[in-house]
Amino acid sequence: MVKIRMGMVGGGKGAFIGSIHRMAANLDGEIELVCGAFNSDGDRAAQSGAALGLPATRVYCDYQAMMVGEAALPADERMQFVAIVTPNHMHFPVAEAALLAGFHVISDKPATFDLAEVLKLRELLEQTGLLYGLTHTYTGYPLVKEARQRVRDGELGRIRKVVVDYPQGWLADRQEDTDNKQAAWRLDPSRAGVSSCMGDIGVHAANLAEYISGQKISEICSDLTAFVDGRELDDDGCVMLRFENGAKGLLSASQVSVGEENALSIRIYGDKGGLQWSQQEPNTLWLKWPDRPTQMLRTGADYLGQLAAANTRTPGGHPEGYLEAFANIYMAFVGQIRARQSGEVPDQRAGDCPGIEEAVRGMTFIELAVAASNSDTKWHRFEQY
Repeated sequence: MVKIRMGMVGGGKGAFIGSIHRMAANLDGEIELVCGAFNSDGDRAAQSGAALGLPATRVYCDYQAMMVGEAALPADERMQFVAIVTPNHMHFPVAEAALLAGFHVISDKPATFDLAEVLKLRELLEQTGLLYGLTHTYTGYPLVKEARQRVRDGELGRIRKVVVDYPQGWLADRQEDTDNKQAAWRLDPSRAGVSSCMGDIGVHAANLAEYISGQKISEICSDLTAFVDGRELDDDGCVMLRFENGAKGLLSASQVSVGEENALSIRIYGDKGGLQWSQQEPNTLWLKWPDRPTQMLRTGADYLGQLAAANTRTPGGHPEGYLEAFANIYMAFVGQIRARQSGEVPDQRAGDCPGIEEAVRGMTFIELAVAASNSDTKWHRFEQY
């Protein structure tokens, strides 16, 4: 099978998420990194490209030059899609340039710097007809997909309650005053946008709540805080949720929960049963019942559904984690590209890829959480754009 050719903007030497994207894209052997604009500094970009084994002619000084240079190459040589792994303020300009040059786009989240940009991005996608993927990584776990399917099949009954919690502790002190580049840009309004905590991890929690429950958030009540002195952006927040079907929810996200690593977890309750999943124990899904013992489901087991099985690589008992979940997003996106090439309808796995709808809802959630927290009004409508 001919590999799908990928370019990357951002993610140069020393960058965290760029290397994660590359590992995930490389995991299944279906994607080849062929070019990149890895850093705005020409020397650092060249060093990054050389370290990745790319020819100097395919390492660009900026993303504009990359789009022009790649578009000029023969169709069977140029990149087919670009991965955007920059700070938030660069997501839209790079995506816009890529789409106008004829390239599909997959982007780190949040999709753009603000809501206005993501609405422009949606218009561009409609105009160009090109593909767009968003790396909401946690939807890539096999048992998250199993949980979604079980809710869809009605096993939990009518959904009543959704509780999602995402505590981290890495910003409990002023990391932005050190050489921690990840902290510096995430807490800088000119690069991160209107939110740090909700923009970085709260949006993941909101996406996971909608993905598994199958219900859209309809209203929120928000209380965001910057606990560390001198910060302009939130580092902690609690959001009450109302869903379209009448269900209620609680979302908590924090970057100052001392001692926590990446403890995303979710509980969903219907009128027939409940479920529980934790990102730090991702190979176990708990199902809870009123009239029989709690069930433990495990990744790789024969009793799981087709979508969970399609996103599992190893036999049961061999843990699959963050990189595999990330790779599942890439494989779904590549499946869409291959389906487009062959003129076929994407299969179930390829169709289960976060895209522009999730991008718009994510940016809506971030801006609404900030606005609601700054308002004396209790409940705020989650507008459908």
